[in-house]
Amino acid sequence: MRLSELLRMVFVNIFSSKSKCALTSLGIVAGSATIVLVIAVGQGGKMDVAEQFKNLSAGAIEVSAGQSADSIMEGMMQGFGGAPGGGNSGGMPNFGGGQMPSGGGMPSFGGGAPSGGGNRSGSGGGKGSFAPSMTGGVTLTEEDVEDISAVVPGIESISILASGDASVEGGDLEEETTYTAVGVAPEYAEISNLTVQYGSFFDEDAEEDCSKVCVLGYTTAQSIFGAAYLAAGDYVSIEGKNYEVIGVLSSMGTVSSGISPDEAIYLPYSTAKKYVFGNSIEPKISAVASDVNEVQSVMENIEAVLTQNYPDAKFTVTDAGSEMEAAQKSANTLQTLLIAVASIVFIVGGIGIMNVLFVTVRERTGEIGLLKALGCKKGVILGEFLLEAGAIALFGGAVGVALGYLLIPAVELTGTRAEPVALAGVLSLVFAVITGTLFGFYPAFKASRLTPIEALGSE
Repeated sequence: MRLSELLRMVFVNIFSSKSKCALTSLGIVAGSATIVLVIAVGQGGKMDVAEQFKNLSAGAIEVSAGQSADSIMEGMMQGFGGAPGGGNSGGMPNFGGGQMPSGGGMPSFGGGAPSGGGNRSGSGGGKGSFAPSMTGGVTLTEEDVEDISAVVPGIESISILASGDASVEGGDLEEETTYTAVGVAPEYAEISNLTVQYGSFFDEDAEEDCSKVCVLGYTTAQSIFGAAYLAAGDYVSIEGKNYEVIGVLSSMGTVSSGISPDEAIYLPYSTAKKYVFGNSIEPKISAVASDVNEVQSVMENIEAVLTQNYPDAKFTVTDAGSEMEAAQKSANTLQTLLIAVASIVFIVGGIGIMNVLFVTVRERTGEIGLLKALGCKKGVILGEFLLEAGAIALFGGAVGVALGYLLIPAVELTGTRAEPVALAGVLSLVFAVITGTLFGFYPAFKASRLTPIEALGSE
């Protein structure tokens, strides 16, 4: 039998039972659509990760202070026992009355004022609160930055930073709103590749003078003033104090040091420490290695310096490359799991095709017997049923691919980024045909093994 005649028979049989074929292909439709959506979501996740890290230097390093059980217990015993002289910043409050030790920073609940004022839990303002240090008394300082700069080779730039929530008023805001305030040294702009669209970033003089100036992220400037270009030169109130907006960052859409620059307010570190965070500050250190190949060595040397300064403390030292690699692995793992789910759907669809073909073989035994009697070989019967299975699967795959691409905007409405990938459609069609062919083989093989007498006798 010629191939053209075989194909004509296949399409005649399919179109003579359109409803059955359509229902048979539903599993394949679901599997194909799932594959397209899974790959789109996975690609979106990978692009999110890439965008989050695109403005970080390859040699970026971040350091944060940990804590040890001994230092936590010591801090608690000192605080509740009537804080001894010479307490450190961020220590426990003095419940026994009287003046807090110099530098203690926490408010005295017994009648004395803390040395230096008391913004939140330290100097410079008027918001005292019970906020014991959870870093075991270890707070990274500018002196640690200087030590690292002086001792550790291979560092291109380094900065101390701290972040936290701050109440903001001004511009078009109708009420006090909370934003992320970030205290940084001027060098931080270079480390995180921050670019200023309007105005300028603050300099060393602003850091040394504790100047009340700030730089707004692009989204923050828009939400406060209605338009980013209106912010530069205006003023905002942060924790009850007025700050001049000297710059607005370009829209970046990234995350640096766990902070979204677009949604942050940047202040000189000294200013943030004095007027916004006080002694509740928990700084980090951000640095960039001059040679990407020496990042690991620089990280080890930084940790060694800090361990020497604080023998009882633990430190977490990470680099941008490791963080990006971990994030990419997470995205890949999620995509693999979703593809596994889609494969199960394909298998279910294939089982449906196999069941329907078994029924079809039973219904068409007379046709099979007639073809055998006319001299058709086993291969022709096998090919006919395999082509029918493949055609049903291909139809379901095509519908599923179209449905998958149509559903991508609906997925994005849930807040999940999904990027359509042309390869996903091709893979879906290939998997659909392979699934239909594999699961259709046994019923087709069984049909091809029928003898003419057995097939015609069943009628």
